[in-house]
Amino acid sequence: MQSGAWVVRPIPVLHACRARFGHTFTLRFAAMPPLVLFSRPADIKEIFTGDPEVFHAGSANVILQPILGRSSLLLLDGERHMKERRLMMPSFHGERMLAYGRVMEEAADRAIDAWPLREPFAIHHAMQAITLDVIVRAVFGVTDAARHEALRGALVRMLAFGERPWLLLLIGADGELRWRAAHERLGRLSPWADFKRTIGEVDALLLAEIRRRRALREDPGVDVLSMLLAARDEEGGGLDDEQLVDEMKTLLVAGHETSATGLTWALLELSRHPDVLARLREDLAAGRDDYLDAVVKESLRLHPIVPMVGRRLQAPAVVGGREYPAGVVLAPSIYLTHRNPEVWPEPERFDPSRFLARKPSPYEHLPFGGGVRRCIGLAFAMFEMKRVLQRIVERAHLTLAPGYRPELVRRGITFAVSEGLPVVLERRASAPTAPAA
Repeated sequence: MQSGAWVVRPIPVLHACRARFGHTFTLRFAAMPPLVLFSRPADIKEIFTGDPEVFHAGSANVILQPILGRSSLLLLDGERHMKERRLMMPSFHGERMLAYGRVMEEAADRAIDAWPLREPFAIHHAMQAITLDVIVRAVFGVTDAARHEALRGALVRMLAFGERPWLLLLIGADGELRWRAAHERLGRLSPWADFKRTIGEVDALLLAEIRRRRALREDPGVDVLSMLLAARDEEGGGLDDEQLVDEMKTLLVAGHETSATGLTWALLELSRHPDVLARLREDLAAGRDDYLDAVVKESLRLHPIVPMVGRRLQAPAVVGGREYPAGVVLAPSIYLTHRNPEVWPEPERFDPSRFLARKPSPYEHLPFGGGVRRCIGLAFAMFEMKRVLQRIVERAHLTLAPGYRPELVRRGITFAVSEGLPVVLERRASAPTAPAA
């Protein structure tokens, strides 16, 4: 019963449970371990700073295994997780971001130039096109037109499966397919078979690109794949082909939908609050970007892309004064924490100035998770959202399509805007000169 309600109506479930049970409550889904949700910063701090050998994030994310692969950073725990994280981190540091900035701006300009004037179009789809273009060029480093189009097409087909909530019901607590015999009887007619064919196509294209790069033995480029190919640990070891394929898919799934959906929510809020949009344009024209940063953070507070993050206990642990047994998943609820009125006055109100008045703790504002498992692409995603949003605000005047009423909908594991947020482009300015990177 709870499984179906959670897949179809997750937000009413969260609000109803908090109203009835308070800041901590348990959800029980079919064939899954108990899921305990938390929304008090003090409890979340205990979870995020808990012993990583006890608080396992990888085993809590096992539902993503069929998409990301067994070597994905999101599915690893312990020393193997820390080792791969150390190898990947240098690709996402500040100075690297500057090298990606021009790619992000050019992708935004190409998209804006192609948007129809005075005709409704789904801005979420447009944001997905921009962020996918950025990933193929800045993360995968593919610029050759034919390889770019082949990879882009396969990635679009793979990502389409991630938007389907029913896919979550097919994967068990061990990350394996449920009702396998029934799917095998359906053969190629099974939706799972179609999904596996698409994943196999993406894996083959990524593997071919990785092997092509290794064979060229070129100097490392500035794209993330080049950085990962060159990365070495203390013993001189690097990532093998299987690890690289799975990590590139992880960066795609985590980076593409997070940035595209985050941008869409931000554009919705700017359309609702012309005073915020006017101040943002004024500050950007004056060369200031602190309000831009606040707009993005407030949008991610009010509209987190994923509702929670989880830690599966490997041994009994105490959180908030209560002991929980091994096997239970403790889940800081990003959505409910960001709406905790004890932390955020008038939590339903969109107010970027919150982030100018004070800096919240990482246990109060956690759109990218937290602790040693905080999203490795956080800096990349924030940098991209700010660069792309600035370009749109400077170049385009968007209004909501007539008669449209936005609602929150589930897209796989993410929360998005209904109908892709149809908007109308009223006017378009020429591309401003990009600042020196």
